[in-house]
Amino acid sequence: MFERLVPKKRVHSVYDIDLDELYLHGVRGIITDLDNTLVGAREPLATPELIVWLDKVKAAGFRVVIVSNNNKTRVGNFAVPLDIPFLHAARKPSQQAFRKALALLQLEPGQTAMIGDQMMTDVLGGNRLGLHTILVAPISPADEGMMTRVNRKIEKYALTRLRRRGLWYEEDKQS
Repeated sequence: MFERLVPKKRVHSVYDIDLDELYLHGVRGIITDLDNTLVGAREPLATPELIVWLDKVKAAGFRVVIVSNNNKTRVGNFAVPLDIPFLHAARKPSQQAFRKALALLQLEPGQTAMIGDQMMTDVLGGNRLGLHTILVAPISPADEGMMTRVNRKIEKYALTRLRRRGLWYEEDKQS
C-alpha cells in the first residue's frame, strides 16, 4: 500500500520539472493539482511567473488540465483566464476524475504526468492509473484546509514506513 504513495519524481516546485526529460519519455499531457501546487491555497489567480511557465509548457507541446478537489468557483476563476480545462470537486484519489482528465487530454496514462503536492491524493491517484507522478513541495502549507492537514499527518506516518523500507531517502527530501 505505502509503495503507491511514492512518486516517480520529487522536485521543489513546478519550475524545477525538466520538461525536455518528460517529453523524451513520451509524456505529452500534464494533469496538475491547483492549490499549493501551482499557487498558494489562498492565491486566487496565477502569478506572472506561473503564466510564463504554463506558456512554456504549452509551447513545448504539452496539453494541460487542472484537477482539483476544490469547488467550481475557486478552480474556474483560476483556470478560465488561462484557457486551461479543469475538473473541480474531483474527489482525488478517486480514479474517475483522472479518467475524465485523460479523456480531455485525449491521451493514455503512460503519456501523462500528474503533478501535485499531496501523496494521499495526487500521487496515490496518479500511481493507481499508471501516470508519471511528480510530487512538489507545498507552496504555502500554513494556508491548508482541515482535510489537507489530516492528509499531511497520514503522509508523515507513511513517510516513516517508506524510510524504514528503504523506499524514501533523506537526501531526496524536499527542502
